[in-house]
Amino acid sequence: MSASQGPGTSQGQGAPHAKAASPFRQPKAVWAVAFACVISFMGIGLVDPILPALADSLHATPSQVSLLFSSYLIVTAVAMLFVGWVSSRIGAKRTLVTGLAVIVVFAALAGTTDSINGIVGFRAGWGLGNALFIATSLAVIVASASGGFGGAIILYETALGLGIAVGPLLGGELGGISWRGPFFGVAALMAIALIATIAFVPDLPKPKRVTSPLAPLKALRHRGLLTMGIMALLYNWGFFTMLGYAPYPMELNAHELGLVFTGWGLLVAAFSVFFAPRLQARYGTAPVLYANLLGLSIVMAVIAAGVSDPTTVIVAVVVSGAFIGINNTLTTQAVMLVSPVERPVASSAYGFLRFIGGGLAPYVAGKLADATDLSVPFYLGAATFLLAIPVLASGHGLLRKAEEGGIDGEPVAPTLTAVGAGVAAPADAQADAQPVVVAVGAHPGAAAVVDSAARLARDTGSPLEVVHVRQTAVVEEQAVDTETDAQATAAVTAHLDRLSGLGVAATGQILTGVGDHAAAGRALARHAAEVGARTVAVGRSPRGPLTQFADGSFTSALTHAATCTVVLVDPEEEPRPLTARSLTELRAEAR
Repeated sequence: MSASQGPGTSQGQGAPHAKAASPFRQPKAVWAVAFACVISFMGIGLVDPILPALADSLHATPSQVSLLFSSYLIVTAVAMLFVGWVSSRIGAKRTLVTGLAVIVVFAALAGTTDSINGIVGFRAGWGLGNALFIATSLAVIVASASGGFGGAIILYETALGLGIAVGPLLGGELGGISWRGPFFGVAALMAIALIATIAFVPDLPKPKRVTSPLAPLKALRHRGLLTMGIMALLYNWGFFTMLGYAPYPMELNAHELGLVFTGWGLLVAAFSVFFAPRLQARYGTAPVLYANLLGLSIVMAVIAAGVSDPTTVIVAVVVSGAFIGINNTLTTQAVMLVSPVERPVASSAYGFLRFIGGGLAPYVAGKLADATDLSVPFYLGAATFLLAIPVLASGHGLLRKAEEGGIDGEPVAPTLTAVGAGVAAPADAQADAQPVVVAVGAHPGAAAVVDSAARLARDTGSPLEVVHVRQTAVVEEQAVDTETDAQATAAVTAHLDRLSGLGVAATGQILTGVGDHAAAGRALARHAAEVGARTVAVGRSPRGPLTQFADGSFTSALTHAATCTVVLVDPEEEPRPLTARSLTELRAEAR
């Protein structure tokens, strides 16, 4: 199984041979929030195509229009400090509904105003709603999903990709009619999402412990989190300089700008979801970020040097989407790795710093452009990307230590925890018998995978070890623990109880990882070597073969790192040995 299929709710564990459900066969609650996510992710890109039209229609300067970003992002940044406290007091659903309602109201008000100052003010309110929404949306989708968290993450990633890619396109189409169109469009679509969320999303239990509103600020006392946060601030400074000012030198209408930023958004989504994990698995988090930040700095310098040539700016902006997609994914994972605090607190602290950088950049860029020329803000953006590299390097040791072990006593690299006493081996079994290790997650087909591995263990006279893979989901700036300790323990216990009834000697482990699926796969390979495993068995992932067998996946990393045989088990087929060659064949069969 792939770690990306991994942990989630423990639904379906009791069905011994349940078939893997489609990740898109989800309750209405999941679809309601996923739809809202699409509209939310449209939010920033939606206004890019109408920036020049706003300046012309409202007789505003580019620096005045840029405050649309500043007010939105600064309010989002400050609100990120408190959303965890709000959510822990009123619950995730009420926080989500409040955020959606605030977005609907302020997006509509932005469309009714006749002044740039009015839009800037209403965008600030929109930013408050955005913070309330994004802080809880992933957690609500994971909690409401059926069939494990794998399907929930697929939906969230799909919503992210659609929102980023379609936002500029919709903004361009509506902006071609009127600059008010994108604002009213968001308000109408979010109103639909609000009604669906109220109707279909059930009340979710509140956390047992209320989060302190000061917890994110206190978390920044940890050097690793502060270092990564400052790096993200510098990165977002450059990013939002480009987003806020690149439309002007392109000299395109709203429709044409929408097409350009749609191309940019497609690259952001593709490289965030598909390419970033593979690059991370092959080269490591820090080296990829170094190269990526250098690439962004070069792209921004090209925009600055060619600011008078619209074609140069257009091509450079579209190309930057690849670098931005990689950076968004790996920066969040780096933050989670070095943060010795709870994931939601780390997300809030990190979000505060990164959105502050994004909010200040357009304001400063506007002042610089008014005082000098349009190239200067882009040169400054290139410098901030470059400056982020030594900031990241100052925390390189912490990041490496986190990937290898832990920070401040908290294990953030993949760790194994034994569950229960297991079932004793028969009296005539050899004490040094090589075990069969089976890796599964919380999905409906898990029991069938374990039972298939149990037959393999019985045929070879081996004990069985069940390893439940539990991942922290990391998507964009959001990170959420997909299972509680109790849920993961219950899942393993259910397997052991069932195996006990069948007379199968078995023990249990929980493998906990953060975001990096390949690291979890390598951790399991090391564990298999330590216990002298005969075989490691994995089942098919609900996320599909292309994801499961891709470079950088859990299964791929496990296969390459294991010193014993790795097999793919299926209740309806003979076990299939996994090798570098067979992984390639499995990918080809899936196409």
